[in-house]
Amino acid sequence: MLRHLKPFLKDWCPPALLRGLRGLRASAGGNGIEFSGDYPSWAQASAQATGYAAGNILEKAREAVLKVKRGEAACERDTVVFDHIEYSYPLLANLLHAASLNGNRLSVLDFGGALGSSYYQNRGYLRHLGELHWMVVEQPHFVECGKTHFADGVLSFHESVEGALAVRRPDFVLLSSVVQYLEHPGQIVQTLVKTRAPTILVDRAPVLFDVPTRLTVQTVPPSIYEASYPCRLFNERELIACFEPEYVLADQFDASIGSSIAVRGAVGGYRGYLFRLR
Repeated sequence: MLRHLKPFLKDWCPPALLRGLRGLRASAGGNGIEFSGDYPSWAQASAQATGYAAGNILEKAREAVLKVKRGEAACERDTVVFDHIEYSYPLLANLLHAASLNGNRLSVLDFGGALGSSYYQNRGYLRHLGELHWMVVEQPHFVECGKTHFADGVLSFHESVEGALAVRRPDFVLLSSVVQYLEHPGQIVQTLVKTRAPTILVDRAPVLFDVPTRLTVQTVPPSIYEASYPCRLFNERELIACFEPEYVLADQFDASIGSSIAVRGAVGGYRGYLFRLR
């Protein structure tokens, strides 16, 4: 809401009050995640982080998703299990919309989808489909674990976009909480754009408003797991431009986690973006 009030506030509020309002916005996140630094390169940010490939992340993710698979938990997000599903309703609505346009069939390419978190979260609303395929593209150690413990006739795991495309063409490409962790996001986005999937949905992307893209190190709260990794906080316009001109921005929304982001000299938030093939 504060973002939409900014033009009014700038015109009518004194600078001291604006700084106070920014402070309130910065403290509203409450998820324990911290962003530090403004690094000139990905390599320099990586040197200050443990990295996403740390073994403890995979082990915690495997145990959490196994609980969901066995029915001991309702869903999992970022290795944390929940007793009720916290839906991203824009994601769910667009999955169902894509299926309705394709004869009640749906093929999803879930880039960076871990061990199928989004699939397990949404499968209850997708079981009625005449045909469903959910292809996760992940790091090799996640793919190996996924094939061993979670792959079935619907959920599959692949080490590359090309490997997934060799199986089938997707109707829907999903990037949920992943694009910010890619060293070369533009290259990956262009690979996904070339699939010419009718729909691409970016969910839970951290963006900054009115300032350039910033390279930071994100530190995860110890209550989740001990880890830190490079994280790109996108300028919103720059992120959207990665998908143009092949795709048009059809919708945007506040991500379901609803957390704000505050770093030195900038405020942002987690956002979602729906792109449709022109």
